[in-house]
Amino acid sequence: MNHSLPLAVELAWFFAALLLLFGLRNLSIPSRARNGLYLAAAGMVIAVLAGLAHPELGANLVMMIVALLIGGSLAWWHARRPATSSVAASIAIYSGLGGGAAAAIATVTLLQIGERPEVLPLVAVLGGFAGSVSLAGSLVAAPRLHGRLERRSGTVQRQVAYLASGVSVLLLGVLLSASTTAHPILLLLFLCLSLTFGVLMTLPVAVVDLPVAISIFNALSGLAVALDGFVLGNTVMTVAGTVVFAAGLLLTRLMARSANRRLGEIMYSGFGVAFEDRTMDRPPDDVSLIDADDAAVALAYARRIVVVPGFGMATSQAQHKLRELTQLLEERGVETAFAIHPVAGRMPGHMDVLLAEAGVPYDRIHDLADINEEFDKVDRVLVVGASDIVNPAARTDPDSPLYELPILDVDKSDGVIALHRGTGTGYSGAENPLFSAPGTRVLQGDARQSVQDLITALKELD
Repeated sequence: MNHSLPLAVELAWFFAALLLLFGLRNLSIPSRARNGLYLAAAGMVIAVLAGLAHPELGANLVMMIVALLIGGSLAWWHARRPATSSVAASIAIYSGLGGGAAAAIATVTLLQIGERPEVLPLVAVLGGFAGSVSLAGSLVAAPRLHGRLERRSGTVQRQVAYLASGVSVLLLGVLLSASTTAHPILLLLFLCLSLTFGVLMTLPVAVVDLPVAISIFNALSGLAVALDGFVLGNTVMTVAGTVVFAAGLLLTRLMARSANRRLGEIMYSGFGVAFEDRTMDRPPDDVSLIDADDAAVALAYARRIVVVPGFGMATSQAQHKLRELTQLLEERGVETAFAIHPVAGRMPGHMDVLLAEAGVPYDRIHDLADINEEFDKVDRVLVVGASDIVNPAARTDPDSPLYELPILDVDKSDGVIALHRGTGTGYSGAENPLFSAPGTRVLQGDARQSVQDLITALKELD
């Protein structure tokens, strides 16, 4: 029986790895995303149960169960609390915690390296470094997404500290990799410097580029887990970590391409670069306002309308009201569609998830590449809580922080109605000349309430 249990554990891990792979595959298809999530969750449950059944766990079983109960309870409580506007920050936190757990495993492995000659120290060192950088960077990125931690511009002192921590980590990593015993002081210093490196790497990143940084940290967490899985001989950790690492790298590349920027420009734009903090609430000079009644008339008698959702829609939870509005317009014979920018919201796919939740048909949702050439044939564009992704300064102003960012060309339509809580700037702090353009009318206020006002006014037209 003792011989069959490890085989059963290995088979369970293999089956769990298959479920994770199939789950991730389904997550790439919107109509199957929910089932993919269930498959991946089932795979993780099986992996955990198989780990608890491992014969080498011994006296640590009780501690493992207690840790699972505490961590699972906290995660369940936290996952039910945040609004969809906080999803990116939550992803950063969970990804960072995964990296921290992997770093802890690598640390314990290095402390026991003398008792386990089959383990390659270099693999554990790399896992500890990747996990520590992911933890530190993610914990800095999460509060910055909420505006609780300001960006720090590059200074000579910060650049020196960044380079010094990187060189020191490299030297200590070489020493630990070449040693048959890991000295606790050297190991502690290695981890502290790795954490410092992660913090200093994240502080200069522009706030609009933080989702890219989070994607990088997510990839590093996957790398750390994969390396730990190799060290421990755990199939699930190796497979899951490798898939997360590969997916994180691919996502990082796609996001950088969507922003039309090189990765180095995103991650190191704040090193040695002086910049001016822009005021988010400064109003533009010439904004033409519109009320809900006039906006409803303009929408009702249009032939084709495209809705462009942004982070403001997520913040106010206006997606369900938007779906109701488009249904009313369709009943009047108006053709409606949604245009999604790749970096709208706080993470890729943010808007797609919200619109799918509201029941918007998938064939009505178009990405930038598919719909951008159609805006000159659109009567009205309804911009809901978006600014940076429709800012025409990205095409023409080299001094704009959004310069060369591909945008949705809504200014080429016959007219724009913008639902905007603020007065002319987006998440990047850049002023948006679209709001003061002759063909644009701004309906100020909370997006959800503004859409409800449009629905009420539209019904009164009948």
